[in-house]
Amino acid sequence: MNWIGLVAAITAFLSIWIGHVAVRKIESTSRAIWVPTVVAIVIGILLEYFSLITENMALKTALGIIGITLLWDALEFTRQQHRIKKGHAPANPNNPRHAKILAEHPSATTLALLNRDPIGKPVSQAEAISLIAKH
Repeated sequence: MNWIGLVAAITAFLSIWIGHVAVRKIESTSRAIWVPTVVAIVIGILLEYFSLITENMALKTALGIIGITLLWDALEFTRQQHRIKKGHAPANPNNPRHAKILAEHPSATTLALLNRDPIGKPVSQAEAISLIAKH
């Protein structure tokens, strides 16, 4: 029986899910964005290397998927910072880097504008804020 498909599916699902949550949390709390980026790149490259030298096909698959997910997450740290500058993700006012973003970018906000019930139509930022204030 070949378990590679199941291993790949579970590994991809979990690594993408955990990576998405981790990028948001780590980017929100990191004072310097380059530190988690470099860590993700180094660990991702190491996992890709180990996936090349490992004999076990299931382990090779899992390591390759986790490694490439970490390499993508390294890119996502910068992209998340850009989303915060545009107001598409909430800034953490307790983080000095985010406080600077809030001061320099009028579109940046501390509100999680997507944390609301959908109403079936696109809304402006002002409408989204009023919808959040209702809760």
